[in-house]
Amino acid sequence: MNPVVTRFAPSPTGYLHAGNYRTAVFAYLFAKHHRGSFIVRIEDTDAARSKPEYEANILEALAWLNLPADATYRQSDHRARHRQLLEKLIADGTAYVSREKPQAPGDREEVIRFKNLGGSVTFSDVIRGEITTDVTDLGDFIIARSLDEPVFHFAVVVDDADERVTHVIRGGDHISNTARQMLIQRALGFPAPLYAHLPLILDSQHKKLGKRTGAKALTEYRDRGILPEAMLNYLAYLGWNPGDEREYLSHDELIEAFDLARVQKGSAIFDDVKLLSVNQHWMRQLPADDFISRGNLAAPDTEKLRKIVPLLKERARTFGEAREMLSGELSFLFHEPKLDKNQLLAKEPPGRPGTAITALQGLLGAIKALSEGVSAEALKEAIMPLANAEEAKGKGGRGAVLWPLRYALSGAERSPDPFTLISILGPGESVSRIQRAIAVASTSPER
Repeated sequence: MNPVVTRFAPSPTGYLHAGNYRTAVFAYLFAKHHRGSFIVRIEDTDAARSKPEYEANILEALAWLNLPADATYRQSDHRARHRQLLEKLIADGTAYVSREKPQAPGDREEVIRFKNLGGSVTFSDVIRGEITTDVTDLGDFIIARSLDEPVFHFAVVVDDADERVTHVIRGGDHISNTARQMLIQRALGFPAPLYAHLPLILDSQHKKLGKRTGAKALTEYRDRGILPEAMLNYLAYLGWNPGDEREYLSHDELIEAFDLARVQKGSAIFDDVKLLSVNQHWMRQLPADDFISRGNLAAPDTEKLRKIVPLLKERARTFGEAREMLSGELSFLFHEPKLDKNQLLAKEPPGRPGTAITALQGLLGAIKALSEGVSAEALKEAIMPLANAEEAKGKGGRGAVLWPLRYALSGAERSPDPFTLISILGPGESVSRIQRAIAVASTSPER
C-alpha cells in the first residue's frame, strides 16, 4: 500500500479564513496519523489576483499553527508540465482548441476544451459515501485559456498525480468539481486519489465563511492573543471529535486520535465565544514565566507581574485582553491610585460617621503583623474576623470594613477582592495605601 500523501492547496488571492485552515489541519493530522507526508501547494495560476503578501500570510499562518509541510510547491512552477500534458490531450483528440465568440471585452477568442463524451462519474467519498454525477450537462468544459494558462481543474489533476497525492481532503463545496477532474484523470491515464469532502464551516449567522465575506485572516486571531495550540485544538473539533469526552487535545494527541471516520457530514459553526473558552484553557496551562513571555506582557515591576498572573488567568480569555487589563483596570497595582473621599465613605452605615476610618485603622495592625509573601488565604483568615465583628453590630455589615479596604488599595469601584490585592501589593505597600486613605477620609469638607 502506498504511503499516505495529503495536500493543502490554497490560492493566494486573498487572506484565508479559519475554514480554509481547518482543511489544512485535517489533511495534516490524517497524514501524520498514518505516518505519511503533508504537502503545501500554492495554487497561483490566477496571476491577476494572486499576491505575494497573501502567499506569505498563508505560510506564516501554517507555521504558527505548527503544521510543517514535508514539501512545498508553487503551481506556477509547473507550467512546462501542464503545457506538455495539454498538448498530449490535444494530440490524442481528447481535448481541442476552440474558437470562441467573445461575450465581453477581454474574453479569449481561443480556449482549450475537454471533449466530454457524457455519461456518469461515480466515486466513493470517504466521508459521504458513494456519489454519482451525470456529466452530460457539463458539455465540453474549458481546461485551459491557452497552452500556458491551465484552469484549476486541469492543473490540480496534474499536480496531484505528479506529487503522488493519495487522499484529497477538501471542503464540501468542491464536490461539484470532482466529476470534471476524474474525467481529466482518466484521459491522462492517472489513478484517482481517494476523496474526502469536509462539512462546510458557517459563521454565527449560519452563512458560509468566505475570503470576501468578512471572515478574519487567521493571523488576526494570533495578533489578538490566541495561542496556536488553542486554535489548532478548536479547528480540529470543527466537524470532528475523538469519540470520547475529551475537549482539549495537544498537537501530538490530535495526531494520535485523528480518524476521518469520525468526521461529520453536517456543517460546523465557527463560534468566537467557544474559541475564547478553548484559548483560556490553554492559557491557564502555562507556567507564570511562559504566560508572561508568550503573552508579551510587560509591567514596571516584574515580580509583581508574576503575582498577577493567576488573576489574569482567571479573567483574560486572550493575551490581548491580558495586556489591556495591565494597562487599564489593573494598572493601580503598579501606580498608587487617586482616591475620592465620597467613594471611600460610600458604604459607611447611616448614623455612624467615622466607621471607615475606624475600620481602616483596625486593619492596619493586622496587616502590619503579616510577612511579605503572605497568601490571599492567610490574609482572609486575618481580616475576616474584623469584618464579621462589624457585621455582628447589625448595621453596614462586612461591607463597612471590606469596601473601604478594597477602595483604599485600588481606587476603583470594581476590583479583585482585598485579600488578593494585599497578597500582590505586599503588606508594606498595602499599609502605605491604607494610611493614605485614612488621611483622605480625615480631610475636612471644602467650604
